[in-house]
Amino acid sequence: MMEKTNFQSKNQAFNLPAGTRWVGKWNKNPYKMIKTLGRGATGVVYLVETRSGQRAVKIGENKMSLTSEINVLRHFSKVQGNVLGPSLLDVDDVEIKGEIYPFFCMEYLHGESLLDFAKKRGTEWVPVFMVQLLGDLDRLHQEGWAFGDLKPENLIITGPPSRVRWFDVGGTTKLGRAVKEYTEFYDRGYWGLGDRKAEPSYDLFSTAMIFIQTAYPRRFKKPTDANADNLDLLRRYIVNSPPLLPYKKILLHALKGKYTDAQVMKKELMEAIENRTSPKKGAEKSSKSVQDVKSKRQKRKTNNKKYKQKEKSLSFRVELILTASFLFLSSVLYFMGQWM
Repeated sequence: MMEKTNFQSKNQAFNLPAGTRWVGKWNKNPYKMIKTLGRGATGVVYLVETRSGQRAVKIGENKMSLTSEINVLRHFSKVQGNVLGPSLLDVDDVEIKGEIYPFFCMEYLHGESLLDFAKKRGTEWVPVFMVQLLGDLDRLHQEGWAFGDLKPENLIITGPPSRVRWFDVGGTTKLGRAVKEYTEFYDRGYWGLGDRKAEPSYDLFSTAMIFIQTAYPRRFKKPTDANADNLDLLRRYIVNSPPLLPYKKILLHALKGKYTDAQVMKKELMEAIENRTSPKKGAEKSSKSVQDVKSKRQKRKTNNKKYKQKEKSLSFRVELILTASFLFLSSVLYFMGQWM
């Protein structure tokens, strides 16, 4: 399977001009198309105007093509404090030129792409966003789904406060099944580092590749040589980038598929961030601990030495008293013998 291509169709629903108006067939909600936001593998996303403001609408060619996305959005819209993706607002059909097409309306997330944000404000933000992403992925995995087609284009930074969000769940797949959508650069199968089974480690590999790409905005390609060591190539890209080097161990573990739990990767990444941002504090703490240990040992040695000296002095005094007592008793017995 080649890298997924944009959805293409000659049907009128996927070439709507700006200003197009329609009303949902069943729920009767009115929509006015503002512009096209993107074309994915399952349909086209439009920015629209509704009664409650600007929203995003995705129109598909058939219901089956949108069912998975709708189910995922519907599920997470019920989660209190949901930040996993855009909220699902409406599911309906639209009739265009005598044809019926399914669509769903969702929250329109305002912000900028992860790569643009990192380019403008610095790569030091990236580890923080990766921690946020890993937390969200853990929640997704706990619900029995893998994201699948995880890439920067499906992530957006909202705020303030700055927060990474995902807005295209077209690639979400039930755990245990084959990933239905992927983009080569972020796919472990493309790099020969695993299969395309929907599982946490598949998403964590993609997370590592996103992290790497923030340091190399232009995607690099794998060698054409079938015998090339792709993992070594990725390792070299990591060690040759100062922003990535502090996270080398974590990134390599993810690329090798050693993480099977997003929470574990998140915890280790947070520890790496803390060690990087406060190395002096960590060094001082470590130095203090060593000094404390040395101090306790020295104190113990000093106390032992004093105790031994005290014990020796006491022993000498006892011995002196016993000797004097013995001499005194001997003298008394001697004089008593003489007297008798």
